[in-house]
Amino acid sequence: MMAAITAARLGAAVVLIERNPKVGRKLYITGKGRCNVTNHCAPEEVLRATPRNGKFLYSAIKRTTPADIERFFTELGVPLKVERGNRVFPQSDRAADVIDALFGELRRRKVPVLHSRAVRLEADRGTVRSVVLESGEEILCKAIVLATGGVSYPATGSTGDGHRMAEELGHTVVSLKPSLVPLESPDPFCSNMQGLSLKNVTLTIKNQKKKTVFREQGELLFTHFGLSGPLVLSASAHMRDFEKERYTCSIDLKPALDEPTLDARLVRELAVGANKDMDNLLGALAPRLLVPVLLERAEIPGNRKARDLTKQERRRLLELFKSFTVAVTGPRPVEEAIVTSGGVKVFEVDPKTMGSKLVKGLYFAGELLDVDACTGGFNLQIAWATGQAAGEGAAAFKEPDRLLTGQEKG
Repeated sequence: MMAAITAARLGAAVVLIERNPKVGRKLYITGKGRCNVTNHCAPEEVLRATPRNGKFLYSAIKRTTPADIERFFTELGVPLKVERGNRVFPQSDRAADVIDALFGELRRRKVPVLHSRAVRLEADRGTVRSVVLESGEEILCKAIVLATGGVSYPATGSTGDGHRMAEELGHTVVSLKPSLVPLESPDPFCSNMQGLSLKNVTLTIKNQKKKTVFREQGELLFTHFGLSGPLVLSASAHMRDFEKERYTCSIDLKPALDEPTLDARLVRELAVGANKDMDNLLGALAPRLLVPVLLERAEIPGNRKARDLTKQERRRLLELFKSFTVAVTGPRPVEEAIVTSGGVKVFEVDPKTMGSKLVKGLYFAGELLDVDACTGGFNLQIAWATGQAAGEGAAAFKEPDRLLTGQEKG
């Protein structure tokens, strides 16, 4: 939609082809239905939050900054607010308001929405010529913007059509993998603690060379298959090589306390509750579902009296509180990921216009490209910025008053 709006504002004749009955279907589920439209930060922070091909986005993000996107939606009548982590949401907490604003702008710019599925792009002598719909209808065009998304949440229409069409025109598609996705674990205690949410913990991920690839404080969730929650989703964006790498996952359950301070706290609790069983005493230091797991891993019977705890057992408990390890074997399927890692190879795309270097008049935007970022509104910021760049590029290609970001009916 951003590419269509941009091209229309520049005077281009635009048709938006949308395979779903309504536009913006994936926006409805972003931010848990609230739509985290961007991150209230400097452009440089967006690039730092983009571990996959961030440098490619330099021009687009500098030209369309988070501040520009906040202003864009405010001018469309969507009041915004900034929450934890500089995440920007509509004040109403309704993704529908964002979609309605975008659709309203499409109507104001007289951009028709053609509800159909594009199945093939035609090119003539290295220049796009038309798009073929599922019905067999061929629509002539001067320029095309492909913004079909990745392969995450296929129910929203992101089924890989754009990648296939790009490949058919000679583009390379980098292997599609899940990013911002829950992680699977073989450890049985994960399912035993299913539903347990840990807040204000620090998650550290190291590769097999013991190099820290991620460390952040926040919230995570134990599930029947392993780990999920905001921290885990963010960490997964930095765990890209499960085929080659083995990652270790460590949770600091008490990041606000260093080891000496936490040890002193343990000693105090043990003294005050000397006659308590350990499974009762630990309830003051850990969530109830976590207590039996801590005791089992520390090899301490739950009915052991606190007064009988040895220094070695106390040390094992201390180490578990500061480094509770969880084995992870890989991500959940890409269909469950928030975004898709991989896509159209960025070296084949002009970073200023998002135009193809292989086919004239072809442009790309959003998740279709081989770029993805951490959670926090960064991925939508990338979508807006690349969409605007692609819309500008398409509108400027050849005859501006005749160009399209969808396709023009012949």
